[in-house]
Amino acid sequence: MSPYGRGMSNGTLITVAPTGAEHAKADVPQLPVTLEELVSTAQSCEQVGAAMIHVHIRGEDTRPSLDLGRLKATVEALRSGTNLVVQLSTGGSVHDPEEDRLRVLEAMPDSASCTMGTVNFGDDVFLNRWQFIVSLHKGMQERGIVPEYEIFDIGQLASLKRLLDQHGLPAGGHVHVDFVMGVPGGMPGDAATLVAAVAALPDGATFSATGIGRTTLPVMFTALGAGGHLRVGMEDTTSYSRGVPVRDNAQLVARAAGLSKIAQRPALSPDEARKLLGVHI
Repeated sequence: MSPYGRGMSNGTLITVAPTGAEHAKADVPQLPVTLEELVSTAQSCEQVGAAMIHVHIRGEDTRPSLDLGRLKATVEALRSGTNLVVQLSTGGSVHDPEEDRLRVLEAMPDSASCTMGTVNFGDDVFLNRWQFIVSLHKGMQERGIVPEYEIFDIGQLASLKRLLDQHGLPAGGHVHVDFVMGVPGGMPGDAATLVAAVAALPDGATFSATGIGRTTLPVMFTALGAGGHLRVGMEDTTSYSRGVPVRDNAQLVARAAGLSKIAQRPALSPDEARKLLGVHI
């Protein structure tokens, strides 16, 4: 077995990303932004096949927040109300300072995101300096938090290999990445790009893939065919099909679970996901 992990799985890890930091509640009324909405969403998504939830939180004004008290309350509520693997975003919004993003780890989730480089993000810049990446990686090692390395462009996989070589394996001992595809400024969300990205993974690493907007389905089909896992949710798309808005996050999870079953790689349970990722049970 490779020192980098457990390889591919016969099942599919489905992660739901229900909110994000980009969409406004006023524009997308069905977006879950309160704690009660988030827990209810998590429960419905778990019932139809989600094993992990990727969490951004909002303040009372429904705007993105990295308030530590709210983050801790969110982790506690999701653990109490579901069996999902709880993953907090350390990305926040593109405007959040590094110290606030690092403080997210103090909420002690099961997992947290670690973006492996700076990328143009629409009209903005999502800044991830090398030393900040190292601080996130080490902070998770120290706390036993399992990282998911977010890759917005293929070159960021070289940074991931550098990180592992210089600073060791992550907490849990397994390397899992999420390819975030189709962001304006990042890699395109198409089959050829995903195949190239998978070929550049560290040996034994597993991957999930996320297609933004209209790239959702091409990325999903390719990821399943390549032995990968899926992230879906209203953070990444608010359209179910052309001209048809998403009803709720569970609708997107159910579609992913159905396609995973057709691919003969059915949705993993949360405990199976913990075993795959190296999350302490």
